[in-house]
Amino acid sequence: MGKNYLLGVSLCLIAVLSWGAMFPIMGPALKIMDPFNFTLFRYGIVAVIFAIILFLKEGPRAFLPEKHFLKLWFLGTSAFAGFSFLVFLGQKLAGSSGALIASVMMAVQPLLGVIVGWIYRGTKPGKFVFMSMLVAAVGVFLVVTKGDPANLFGGQNTLLATILILLGVLCWVIYTTGGADFKEWSILRYSTLTTIYGVISVSLILTLAISLGWLEAPTVIQVQEVSGALVYMITLAGVLAVFAWNLGNRLIGALNGILFMNLVPVTAFVITILRGYQITSYEVVGCLLTISALVANNLYNRYKLK
Repeated sequence: MGKNYLLGVSLCLIAVLSWGAMFPIMGPALKIMDPFNFTLFRYGIVAVIFAIILFLKEGPRAFLPEKHFLKLWFLGTSAFAGFSFLVFLGQKLAGSSGALIASVMMAVQPLLGVIVGWIYRGTKPGKFVFMSMLVAAVGVFLVVTKGDPANLFGGQNTLLATILILLGVLCWVIYTTGGADFKEWSILRYSTLTTIYGVISVSLILTLAISLGWLEAPTVIQVQEVSGALVYMITLAGVLAVFAWNLGNRLIGALNGILFMNLVPVTAFVITILRGYQITSYEVVGCLLTISALVANNLYNRYKLK
């Protein structure tokens, strides 16, 4: 049990550190290629990798959606179109602070999950959870505004960027919550089918946008210039992180695993600082407030389960 727990901790660390680094890494790439075409390249290749592994491990019958076709399509579109489109578009609009805002929003997922669970399953959160959500919201506000509310309406579309990122993270929470309805399926099967359906939606949206002149197809030079970011997002932040996270949570439990999400903004902060970004004291305090709220909520849930 000790070895399994240590393995689980290591896997969760690998996942969250990979996710924390993806926002700073995406910063330069978003200046070259729009987040929509980037999403197609990223998840298109991830879908192929997942499909090959699923075929070899579970056979062709695992690709049948059975009675879940519409739900799988909705959840896949929410995660792989909604999340990637909205979060990375928001990060691009926010400019240099976009990586920090996106990473802090990622850490708030557990509390957003409470809201989704309340709406989707009717599980009403307690007063302490509401207080944790309020403190986390204050922390996010400090990171977004850097202590000055006027920054919400600044030249970098901070308010719009924050709303888009929040909606994108909410899309991922919906995807995660919906996964609980597929307990009889393997994690690999659920991940593969939702990725495939999500990529189909991404392709249809991009085809429509390009045909209407809203977007342009990327050039070969653009693809070459973002190739490094693509490799990272496909391998480490994609296939490896998803499998590591899912397996790690099975080994140590979801209540322990969710604490590791706090490392996403910490990782993003460290990398962003190393790349020359000047962190303000308000951003540091905001990050600490958000992390404290999530830890307090986790400890409270542990107490309730005793």
